[in-house]
Amino acid sequence: MQGIQYTTNRYGQFVAYPLKESLSVGGAINIKKSDDFFSNYWGIGVAVTDSSCYNLMLMNKEDRTALLKALYSKEGLGLSVARLCIGSCDYSARVYSYDDTANDIELKDFSIAKDLDYIIPVVKEILEINPDISFYASPWSPPYWMKTGGNMCGGFMRAEYIDCYAEYFVKFIKAYAELGINIKAVTAQNEVECQLPSYPTCMWHPDTEADFIIALKKKFREYGITTEIWCNDHNFNLSDRVDWLMSERELYKYCDAAAFHYYTGSIEDTDILKKYEGLKLHFTEGGPRLQESYSDDWCKWASMIIKTLNRGYLSFAGWNLMLDETGGPNVGPYFCGGLVTRNRVSGELSYSGQYKAFRHFSPYISAASKIYNIEVDKIKNPMGAYPKGNPRQLEGCVVENEHNEVLIFVNHGPNKAQTQYEFNGKLYYIELLPETVATVIIEK
Repeated sequence: MQGIQYTTNRYGQFVAYPLKESLSVGGAINIKKSDDFFSNYWGIGVAVTDSSCYNLMLMNKEDRTALLKALYSKEGLGLSVARLCIGSCDYSARVYSYDDTANDIELKDFSIAKDLDYIIPVVKEILEINPDISFYASPWSPPYWMKTGGNMCGGFMRAEYIDCYAEYFVKFIKAYAELGINIKAVTAQNEVECQLPSYPTCMWHPDTEADFIIALKKKFREYGITTEIWCNDHNFNLSDRVDWLMSERELYKYCDAAAFHYYTGSIEDTDILKKYEGLKLHFTEGGPRLQESYSDDWCKWASMIIKTLNRGYLSFAGWNLMLDETGGPNVGPYFCGGLVTRNRVSGELSYSGQYKAFRHFSPYISAASKIYNIEVDKIKNPMGAYPKGNPRQLEGCVVENEHNEVLIFVNHGPNKAQTQYEFNGKLYYIELLPETVATVIIEK
């Protein structure tokens, strides 16, 4: 059996090396896969925001199609999930909801017309390339008249509008379905504890969030809608909030998953949710920083993906699909970068470190894959070498497919990592250079 190793590091991007059987190397780290695994993975993707679609529609049709095929086709990156926005977000060219008529509790003026300008056309182009893609959607704010303060930017959700807002979600899902776009899941609110006046946000008391999810699930059942409902959609440090919702409000009866971002707290915070059997986890937002290591932070993103895989998360989504060289257009205060950047003047495309990490994962993991943690030995951190020693352990996972075994590693440190892996009675030596993300494929 032969294999191949793809590496991304300071010496090259996604460089292929042949991998051959080897005798044992005494000083190498032995890699083993754990006994437990999970499957039914949704996939990896990004948010198809207003700003992303705006930038994509500035491209000519031929170039745009070529890029989208490179990102979403099975012959390309193979992205298989996409996050949509219910109304506007901070990465939009304007602020709007689907019903901006004050106190329209009957939702007579509900309309997704603004999405038809360039969001729906891009989504349909993606669907033509990958008809199996899973779309889920998140609101950054309810209509301004459903909140305290009477503004899309900031305020608290008013409990008296819960039923009306549930109907608003139903109308959104039906409107998109009529256009051939199936929304597989929704989150109740993007960043439930965010309160900023500079872009669409909304604070949700935990009880209000619970009441809304319960009302929404009942509404979905009434209309025969099978769309999943996810709670939280905010940072890891709010895991205790999710724990409270599950235990005190028994939200696990109505909520299909909890969604997390990485901006505050650590993924280890979510380990407290393992006790809720059947509660799924999704990573729904984390994007490149345009002004900080935009193109070379591949180890960061590979590490984050591995951490989610090793905890059974069912999807991983970055932030904006495409932004311009200024991180725009946006109505918010942040300097995020897109998975891909398009220069407005030259039309040149550049690619983030997140993109470079994604290509080590996305093409090799499907719903049929079995995903295992790795077990390592011989990793030591002698304090006599501090601070030149490598304080971070090697990270990785194993993906078992029908025709191959795929190992994905991150070596954060300044030193080479010598590893070896036994598969079907054969031993393979795998060398990981400093600051390396590596994908090793061994055919069965």
